[in-house]
Amino acid sequence: MNLNSGIEKKGNILIVDDILENLQLLRNALLKLGYTVRSVTSGRMALKTVNVKRPDVILLDIKMPEMDGYQVCRILKSDSEFSHIPVIFISALDDVFDKVTAFELGAIDYITKPFQIEEVVARLENQLTIQRQQQLLEKENIKRRETEEVLYQSRALLASVLNSSLDGIAAMQAVRNTETGEIEDFECLVVNPVIARAFKCSREEMIGKLALKNFFSNIDLELFDRFVNIVETGESLEQDFYYESGKYCWFHFVAVKLGDGFSVTIRNITARKKIELALQDANQKLEELANLDGLTQVANRRCFNNRLQSEWQRLARENQPLSLILLDVDKFKSYNDYYGHLAGDDCLIRIGQTLQKVVRRPTDLAARYGGEEFVTLLPNTDLEGGIKVAQNIQQEIYNLAIPHAESDVKEIVTVSLGISSLIPRLEVQPDTLVAYADKALYDAKQQGRDGWSTNC
Repeated sequence: MNLNSGIEKKGNILIVDDILENLQLLRNALLKLGYTVRSVTSGRMALKTVNVKRPDVILLDIKMPEMDGYQVCRILKSDSEFSHIPVIFISALDDVFDKVTAFELGAIDYITKPFQIEEVVARLENQLTIQRQQQLLEKENIKRRETEEVLYQSRALLASVLNSSLDGIAAMQAVRNTETGEIEDFECLVVNPVIARAFKCSREEMIGKLALKNFFSNIDLELFDRFVNIVETGESLEQDFYYESGKYCWFHFVAVKLGDGFSVTIRNITARKKIELALQDANQKLEELANLDGLTQVANRRCFNNRLQSEWQRLARENQPLSLILLDVDKFKSYNDYYGHLAGDDCLIRIGQTLQKVVRRPTDLAARYGGEEFVTLLPNTDLEGGIKVAQNIQQEIYNLAIPHAESDVKEIVTVSLGISSLIPRLEVQPDTLVAYADKALYDAKQQGRDGWSTNC
């Protein structure tokens, strides 16, 4: 008996890696968690597999014989049929250039080997959750368009469906001032039981009565004038409105010109509206999660890349400086090996939160760049200002006094920082600022770590 037969598959994952040990490790871990997993050992096999059955997410190694991961990603993104498939690179390459290349080719994430399966799963779930929510929202939008198609051909058609309709249906005649000709109210010509119940009276009591002006003023003060506009201009009106009527509170109406008046259909959309509002709230939370690093809860690489692009464009127009600090935890591998991964995670969390405390302006950004690397983006800040922030970061990390018995730099955790500052220009790529900071970080490490260096 297959104990897993009743488990709902979470997603269809394709793993591409020419190292069988990595392939088997990821495949077994994801299968145990309920994912559908296919694995191949080359780029060409990956492309054939995608053509046979489209995966939800591709985990792609970079260094492979014959065709590397970059080539595979480029081919996929150039094909409109497969370009939307999320690609997450998993590679031992940890150079900034490799990561930048991956994102330029259209990857949505980059995980550095050796990886932690929890991190891989968290990033996978982010992408799969976003896909599921988008699919649900699209289905709901299709359903809404279908259910809101209302066709009015004549009063005769209206009369034939009044009593059986679950929607509220009415036809209104304009009542005009005899001297000015302006519409003062509307008289009910036809009304069905649903509308009558909303007015808390019978159909017979409503026919021939002036009803709308006072009633709709309780819902929306501008609504009566909008109905007048339908009659005067011929433009239809469609909108949702809130009105408490028993257990229902959300309604959608469509009103169209009919002679010297209009016809209206009103539909109860309370259930759909609650789902729609819940989806909006869920999508907002998903967007926030998509921009947060799962471990440290500071901004992630995706958020940093987007902010760098937008600030580069803005400051290029304003001719103002943009500074960037790239920092790396000194001897972090030794720390992890000695104290364990849980302590290593806690160390990264404390450093991330320290950056959040130092970088306080609304336009500034502290983000996890990858592994033990963090980055701060400082708009409207010149090199001198960037140095001051770097010194504050260094001092605050000293103040944490996190013991590091395996460090040959200090007995506590320290960081090396690379600082770059430019006045952006539109003809220059924003990644130039990152490259300068990376070179400065390299210099700081070469100088003995636990310090900062600049490159402009």
